[in-house]
Amino acid sequence: MFKGKRSRKSGEEGESSSRYNENVEEINMNDFKNDTMRSRNTPTDDKNGSSEFYEDAGRVYSRSGQSGSIGDVVDDNPKLHRGLKARHLTMISLGGTIGTGLFLASGASVANAGPGGALIAYSLIGIMVFFMMECLGEMATFLPISGSFNNYAGRFIDPAFGFALGWNYWYNWAVTVAVELTAGSMVMAYWLPDVPGAVWSVVFLVIILGLNLFSVKGYGEAEYWFALIKVLTILIFILLGILVDTGVLGGYYYGVEVFNRGGVQGLGILSTFLTAGFSFQGTELIGVAAGESEDPRKNVPKAIKQVFWRILLFYILSILIIGLIVPYDDPLLLRGDISDISVSPFTLVFIKAGIAPAAHIMNAVILTTVLSAGNSGLYASSRTLLDLANEGKAPKFFRKITKNGIPIYCVLATAVIGMLAFLTSLFGDGVVYRWLLNISGVAGFIAWLGIAASHYRFRKAYILQGYKVEDLPFKARIFPIGPIFAFAICSFVLVGQGYDAWSADPVDPLSLVGAYLGIPIVVIIYAGYKIVKKSKFIPLIEVDLVTGREEFDLKDEEDRKKEDPLENVSMFKPSTWKRIPSNLKSWRDAFHN
Repeated sequence: MFKGKRSRKSGEEGESSSRYNENVEEINMNDFKNDTMRSRNTPTDDKNGSSEFYEDAGRVYSRSGQSGSIGDVVDDNPKLHRGLKARHLTMISLGGTIGTGLFLASGASVANAGPGGALIAYSLIGIMVFFMMECLGEMATFLPISGSFNNYAGRFIDPAFGFALGWNYWYNWAVTVAVELTAGSMVMAYWLPDVPGAVWSVVFLVIILGLNLFSVKGYGEAEYWFALIKVLTILIFILLGILVDTGVLGGYYYGVEVFNRGGVQGLGILSTFLTAGFSFQGTELIGVAAGESEDPRKNVPKAIKQVFWRILLFYILSILIIGLIVPYDDPLLLRGDISDISVSPFTLVFIKAGIAPAAHIMNAVILTTVLSAGNSGLYASSRTLLDLANEGKAPKFFRKITKNGIPIYCVLATAVIGMLAFLTSLFGDGVVYRWLLNISGVAGFIAWLGIAASHYRFRKAYILQGYKVEDLPFKARIFPIGPIFAFAICSFVLVGQGYDAWSADPVDPLSLVGAYLGIPIVVIIYAGYKIVKKSKFIPLIEVDLVTGREEFDLKDEEDRKKEDPLENVSMFKPSTWKRIPSNLKSWRDAFHN
């Protein structure tokens, strides 16, 4: 998947060995650059926008000049709004990641792998997520578009892969909405057990819909405060945990006694490794939100740098606190579930700190987590569906955007699918619903795998087409090790995530099928598009690195014109003295203007 055809630039190293489709004549690299530069400033009557780039499947990537729309959207239609600030982007990614995986599943992780094993598993997955986010950051700042994953894959690898990745990611978050509706009803049952769960699910769906239907800023603001509550809870937990461990609270000095007794529990690390991966899913939401950020080239890198270290810090420190205080063989850790918040490892530590209403506090925090995840799920899936529609991979009516910048039909359709998935939990023994959950979990790793593969191809094409890495707004570190490592870890998790099913004695066929069902579904979607559309793997020299960047290139040019010529000029810099003649002229012009 990573390897693509290499061809030399025709203007420098002979004729290109790559060709466009039969209806597009062969052009050299210099002509391509000149044509695309002219297309940014020369209007055209073509309905597909101001610039075209043909793929083997005859697909066209284009923008209408406004942000957030890709493809041949009607010019007079409203567009997505860039209403998300840097603080929104940071909290969106935090809110999408910190959830029940930390507040509840972390207890089972410590129980299965021991405190040391849990730290190893979460640290290794954290490193993988770091590289994945670096990959995403480089692409999202160079080409910040809404619903970016499938677009990158379709543009840099193969339209069929982009199609499969897009529907995979849409399904992932659509089912997540259903999961959170179910979880919300279970949370409320702790306080009001006599009220039917379906009532609360409808109430929460209305709340989530309301947050997503008014404006993207409303979604971002809600996510900001949801995430802030979770972050404050974790900070308080870490502080109290340190006080409990040292004997300041609770009257017992734990030190490292409990931690050393648990140590590393052998093969339990494998299942914990998988749990950790699922817990980190949602970090990539920054890539989806980049298309609606005020200044993506500035805000996206800042958010990525902040979010990764904060998430890793929160997870690692929280698990360390749990391992120091709660014995790994405490049976309560394995019972941690949203239906029994009283045995959450966070609740257990709060109780040891002498906080009597700990269960009620954590139940309220879990409720905000549920609303946050549902809010993010509806946002991410609706933007992905919009991108698919704009690329001609979903019905055209999903392109409809309100004056407030909301893809109305995408939001409503995703909400309906989420509710239908929720209803499957009310009938039968819930087998179908459990399968949906498994498919959704696998979908997250497939999305990460797609991000790593897309970035590898992007960087290769970027260099081959004559661009300089130094000119990238954000540069992923230690390329190509980063994307290759992320790709390998995601592949390992996809293969090993059915460990519990195939290691059981006897093997449960239904659980085994449910564990891996998500993989063949994506393969079938990919193969179906490949057969019907006859798409081809895109040679690196033909990868479109221009369309969609017009808005940002013009903005960069305007920003350069506004730059202060005296900025960064210092008598202590040797470069200043070397450029004395030009600097003198710059100072003169600056003082006269």
